[in-house]
Amino acid sequence: MHTKFILASSSSSRYKILKDSGFIFIKISPDTDEEKIKKQIKKKTKPALIAKKLSYEKAKSLNIKKKYFNHTVIGCDTLIYLGDKIFDKAKNISEAKKKLVNLSGKKHKIVSGVTLFRQGKKIYQFSETTQVKIRKLNKNKINNYLNKTGKQILNSVGCYQVEALGPEIIEDIKGDFFNVMGLPLFKLLKYVSNNK
Repeated sequence: MHTKFILASSSSSRYKILKDSGFIFIKISPDTDEEKIKKQIKKKTKPALIAKKLSYEKAKSLNIKKKYFNHTVIGCDTLIYLGDKIFDKAKNISEAKKKLVNLSGKKHKIVSGVTLFRQGKKIYQFSETTQVKIRKLNKNKINNYLNKTGKQILNSVGCYQVEALGPEIIEDIKGDFFNVMGLPLFKLLKYVSNNK
């Protein structure tokens, strides 16, 4: 595989997904202000387009730097939405409880946007959507679950980690399992293997 890949992310789960797949790369945090970018996006923009826009800006932020110009930079952004509502990360355990109450017994969607940049140009972009159904949860189940996970669960937008204790509250997944973890791996690897 091409060794000059950069994952423009601070996410430990994205790093682990790529590393465990045998992908050769380095990880560098992108130089972007996500909140500022989100404010510039029109309110009724579809989640997939928002995720792609954010992934674009992450990849571009590194690739435009001279020392990374000849690397292929991979940007990724993942959103969770239920109907028209896009969820942000919970700021504390109290918000996490409210989020799990909202998701309880329902199907929601996870969408990731991925953009590859090289020599100052976008060379590939796609989005991947996965459907997740959360079990019907009562307050005791939610409290017990959050007691087990602790505050680290706040790093996950959905307040669950499918690779850890997520199966305790997840009933079903339709689509790319890795997308639920934060990086749609299959489409990315297919593109890379076809463009060595």
